[in-house]
Amino acid sequence: MGKSVDQRLYSSVLGAIGHTPLVDLRRVVEGREGRILVKLEYLSPGHSKKDRIALAIIEAAEERGELTEGQTVVEMTSGNTGTGVAVVCAVKKYPFVAVMSEGNSTERVKMMRALGAEVEVVPQQSGGARGCVRGEDLARVELVARKISEQRGAFLVDQFVRQENADAHAEGTAREILVQSGGDIDGFCEFLGTGGTFAGCARVFKAQGRMVRTYAIEPAGASVVAGDAVRCSEHPIQGGGYARALPLVQKQWVDSFETVTGEEAITWARRLAREEGIFGGFSAGANVAVAARLLEGEMKGQTIVTMICDSGLKYLSTDLWE
Repeated sequence: MGKSVDQRLYSSVLGAIGHTPLVDLRRVVEGREGRILVKLEYLSPGHSKKDRIALAIIEAAEERGELTEGQTVVEMTSGNTGTGVAVVCAVKKYPFVAVMSEGNSTERVKMMRALGAEVEVVPQQSGGARGCVRGEDLARVELVARKISEQRGAFLVDQFVRQENADAHAEGTAREILVQSGGDIDGFCEFLGTGGTFAGCARVFKAQGRMVRTYAIEPAGASVVAGDAVRCSEHPIQGGGYARALPLVQKQWVDSFETVTGEEAITWARRLAREEGIFGGFSAGANVAVAARLLEGEMKGQTIVTMICDSGLKYLSTDLWE
């Protein structure tokens, strides 16, 4: 029997943001008791979960009168939020300037430029390894973004502090997961970038009648939000793990902090591709690595949900793919 066809007709691609599938991983969890469900956020128009927050932040700014017709939009980005904002700005006809570190993948620069964005690439701090964006690299990017914003009288997206970031995931991602899973989830884990996905989803899941345990993931050696000292800030997991404070993440929503290595993230991203046909990025591998570990421990026999945050197509120039 064929699947039903989505009958909705959208007036623009913005209507296609979100509404992503939830998939039961049955192959990579073989031999473990329990289930891992993953949200395929790479199927959004900009190929990442950041499309949701880009649309939410831009539309909220329009409603408040902070963003008006023809005004420039600026944001510091590792590439995913920038791509999402580029999609939104293309439809709404706002000039957009994305500011990112040279340590991020070149595919994301090309994609933003293809969508009409102006991209300012900021050199890494002396000693920074290509492909490893540290907190100090991000700080340089932020300074450039704020300077450009002031010079052009632009609206600064400022994703790390905007409440719409978390709200987009509370109202969209988390609600979709509950409907798609029938509410049958016991845990949620997420690699921290801005922390918006974790904050929004954890807030909704914690409000449910049944207990859902929440796990915030950081890179091994750089678990700053957990309160640990930085031992090593270099890791290949692009889009997060910047060893900086995340104001959107409130610790009362975190049951446990987990860490993951770059090697684990790469191994599990490759397994997802080869065993499940799911072509995600570094953070997808990080998320599933931790979810699989939890099924061997305190989540044994239960159901844990996590995110496939973006597409592996954005990392073809990196060592993620052999």
